[in-house]
Amino acid sequence: MKILLTGAAGFIGSHTAHRMVAAGHDVVGVDSFDGYLYPSEVKRDNARALAVMLPPDRFRIVEADVADEPAITALVGAERPDVICHLAALAGVRPSLAEPLRYTRANVHGTTVILEACRRLGVTRLVFASSSSVYGVRADGGDLTQVVAFREDEPCLFPASPYAATKRSGELLCSTYRDVYGLGISALRFFTVYGPRQRPDMAIHKFVAAIAAGRPIPVFGDGTSRRDYTYVDDIVSGVVAACERVEPGRYTVYNLGGTVTTSLAELIAIIEDVVGRPAVIDRQPLQPGDVPITYADVTRAAGDLGYAPTTSVRDGVARFWAWYRERGGS
Repeated sequence: MKILLTGAAGFIGSHTAHRMVAAGHDVVGVDSFDGYLYPSEVKRDNARALAVMLPPDRFRIVEADVADEPAITALVGAERPDVICHLAALAGVRPSLAEPLRYTRANVHGTTVILEACRRLGVTRLVFASSSSVYGVRADGGDLTQVVAFREDEPCLFPASPYAATKRSGELLCSTYRDVYGLGISALRFFTVYGPRQRPDMAIHKFVAAIAAGRPIPVFGDGTSRRDYTYVDDIVSGVVAACERVEPGRYTVYNLGGTVTTSLAELIAIIEDVVGRPAVIDRQPLQPGDVPITYADVTRAAGDLGYAPTTSVRDGVARFWAWYRERGGS
């Protein structure tokens, strides 16, 4: 297939581009190289690495903003992809609290631009990257003594941050475009993805860097909050499978997670063991927008996509640490 991949120079996008080409697909990447959350040069390095690793007749990347309607319409019209895989977004719960309008433009308007390009130009299949953040604080209040995996049929009525709300809005837009225009869309809820090329502001990258350097790490709350950490290779397997199997006229939501919850305290202990140094804890209060737990039920993805995560948190952290050292600790 020819796949138009937005966010192709980012963390998950760069891994996805490589896997898509390896699977036999042709990929046209799109990225704005936005430097809001981390330096744009990191993404340009990813793009340059892809250009070296992948055949030029199978992969190329175009600089464009998904919220730029004329640019995206022209690109989709010129390329006529079989599938659009829409990973581009502004990520991050805490930054979204400071700039909700910026997140709305990128994530809601940008997604609508992609959907409109599909509708106007006859692209009938789309894969949309959503987030476990849409689940918010559950009706049980996030009681960690009564842990029940999140299922896709939960109503998701109370996103806990502007970022989460933009992702839920994107899902609803996708559902509407299936109902009204017949698009086939798979929405993928990612659960705390980590691995090589992870954003430097995310917990595992930030903690590894600080512990290796002997700097304090900020720990929000008492360490009992739990996350379903998912290694990037496992996520990418789900993304590529969704692109290959999405059907016109069908809208489906899939959880893509690691299926195991790890407390913040347990994660720090794993990183200490892998890095070989103790953490210096800087205890901080809980932050607005944080939720007590994320935990994926992947039964639907397993049945429809053959999704089966294989990487434990310990193994994933060890792989990240090896990558981090190879880059000279940056």
